[in-house]
Amino acid sequence: MSVDYAKLPNKQILCVDMKSFYASCTAVMMGLDPMEAYIAIVGDLERKGSVVLAASPRMKEEFGIKTGARLFDIPDDPKIQLIEPKMATYLRISTEITQLFHRYVPKESIHTYSVDESFLELDGTNELWKGDAKEIAWRIKDEIEREFQLPCAIGIGPNMLMAKLCLDLEAKKHGVAEWTYEDVPTKLWPVSPLSKMWGIGSRVEKKLQRLGIYTVGQLARYDLERLESTFGIMGNQLYYHAWGVDLSELGAPILEGQISFGKSQILLRDYDDPSEVKHVILEMCEEVARRARQHRKAGRTISLGIGYSHTEFGGGFYRSRSIDEPTNVTMELYRVCLELFEENFVPKTVRKISIALSSIVEDSCIQLNLFEPKKEQQRALGYVVDGIRTKYGSGSLLRAVSYTKAGTANYRAKLVGGHKA
Repeated sequence: MSVDYAKLPNKQILCVDMKSFYASCTAVMMGLDPMEAYIAIVGDLERKGSVVLAASPRMKEEFGIKTGARLFDIPDDPKIQLIEPKMATYLRISTEITQLFHRYVPKESIHTYSVDESFLELDGTNELWKGDAKEIAWRIKDEIEREFQLPCAIGIGPNMLMAKLCLDLEAKKHGVAEWTYEDVPTKLWPVSPLSKMWGIGSRVEKKLQRLGIYTVGQLARYDLERLESTFGIMGNQLYYHAWGVDLSELGAPILEGQISFGKSQILLRDYDDPSEVKHVILEMCEEVARRARQHRKAGRTISLGIGYSHTEFGGGFYRSRSIDEPTNVTMELYRVCLELFEENFVPKTVRKISIALSSIVEDSCIQLNLFEPKKEQQRALGYVVDGIRTKYGSGSLLRAVSYTKAGTANYRAKLVGGHKA
């Protein structure tokens, strides 16, 4: 089977990524060259297990320290500077960079994917700037470096997926790069391991490997029906993404149909009391439910992940369970998470918890149940609580468990983006 690219949208999409954004911003504020400084942004310097939020290019090249490493992984070297994050400043700079994008395209042609990554659609603006997509990308890159002294990379593609893949697999090495549909066999298909392709995580990669699929090219040539029977709708998306096909509009999730709402938290300390772990699970269920309600969505599949402390040699579990009716009610999520916790937990200290809600539908699709007459009231109560927190702050209304020594929500309510302002 092959794909007729002539029938597909062929746009000019830029994917702009700010290199080591937090570390680069900090370097500039300290009067240093972001590409030469040895800087690691660490969540909390008082905790040896604190996560590295960003590392400068030199830290990655010479010491192998990347985002997600821990403070205890960083060697004791006098040229390394350890800095706590200044999230409010990073967000302000990110907003100013977005304002720079407005000089080139209208606001509806900009999708801010994250604090350090954005998509821009150039179609219709070429006549304004007299140049092809690559020339405009270099112009944007040069302007960012001139005005902010910050390095960036830009991938260009005919759709969001191809632009993102071009960024990750080529542009980050060369500054600016462009992929077309004609480049799929030579640039995308040789990619291996599969986890190097955006959108394929470690669990999906292992499943694909069990099918004998180790490269993107093998995925593109695999039997579509078998992929769909194994992965459902995700199998269809994996297949067509291996061909570089993406029909999503700017701003839509690139993996349409894989939408989920989740939260992952590395705890401030090891939790050796299961009852304390349950307190945090309740807080996180509240946050996941809030995110779903924010988008007027509900879900049928609830997932719980528990990671044990490295002092107990790590490990953990990740389990999911589907329920009959979609929900975005905190206590319904909590009930399922407790079931999964009781069934799979072994007596070890816990350091990481993750919760996700998937199999998403519109909230309006929820079926009322005659045997649960208060379900609609519980659902409405969630939206009322969300409204109070939106107006008065996330710490204005918390559950009682958040005021126990196990709770984390009260502390996190004072942070910006999950970190110190």
